[in-house]
Amino acid sequence: MSKKRILVVDDEPDLVTMVKKNLEREGYKVEVAYNGVEAMEKVKANPPDAIVLDVMMPEKDGYAVCAELKNDDKYADIPIVMLTAVADHVSSTRYSHADGMNMEADDYLPKPASPEQIAESIKNLLG
Repeated sequence: MSKKRILVVDDEPDLVTMVKKNLEREGYKVEVAYNGVEAMEKVKANPPDAIVLDVMMPEKDGYAVCAELKNDDKYADIPIVMLTAVADHVSSTRYSHADGMNMEADDYLPKPASPEQIAESIKNLLG
């Protein structure tokens, strides 16, 4: 059986590196993107088995990426785990947790989620 491919999308390189190492330890093949535009390009070029997606990113945020994927039949079945720091920032940004819950993401983890929590979520979603 070939390894499941996970796309990790976050604009924090340290977090991406940590999550990538942890998922690789769990046996996944991991690709990374550092913003929503790059994420969409990677998904369209080679759809992953699951996506770990940060909410607050430059160029295109996680909500926009999630909505775009979930509204496209080609990609709607890809499980998405949203990483959201919004709970801590609701008063200072235009984001709210309600926005996330209206999205069709498959799971939500508050930041800072540990790499172990992220791997666990991916495992659950991929069965």
